[in-house]
Amino acid sequence: MTVRSLLNTVLVVLGVGFLVANARLVVEYCRYLKRRSTALLVWPSPKPPYYAFVLTLGAALGIVVVAKILVHDRLVFGETMMFVYYACLTPLSTRIGRGFYEDGIWADSSFIRYNEVGGLSWREGERQITLIVISRLRNLARRLIVPIENYGAARKLLRDKIAAHDIHFTGTGLDLGERDERDQA
Repeated sequence: MTVRSLLNTVLVVLGVGFLVANARLVVEYCRYLKRRSTALLVWPSPKPPYYAFVLTLGAALGIVVVAKILVHDRLVFGETMMFVYYACLTPLSTRIGRGFYEDGIWADSSFIRYNEVGGLSWREGERQITLIVISRLRNLARRLIVPIENYGAARKLLRDKIAAHDIHFTGTGLDLGERDERDQA
């Protein structure tokens, strides 16, 4: 196996991985488009760390794809999938509004329906407030960074959802007696 064929194989394998990641981001964005009319309290998604570097990497991959096509090396699948991820879909995913919708919470990494919420916890740091959402169906915790100006409204919204029994904590953990579930928000 020559170095060139090995490199092409590695790029195809990377391309398949990025194809899966691209499909996931497209599905996530389509779900957001369907759900955005039901927004109750949302805010723009924060830019990921090294966002400028990600965009620069996307531009560089675009140049590589064009250069490979011009040099008659037609195998550009891996590079194209990486270009789509870094230059197109990563910026598109930052347009997804994070926060509270009629049927759930859009955390930093995924959407969690209210009936799946098994626990909530607030982490108040020096510069940010984070809501930790614990799923009752999967053994996962998701985080949602809440802007300080939305903190009070977010707490009230969660208390209202708990009072309406959209979120309930009974049956999770040790139930040692009567308690008001709204105190969890």
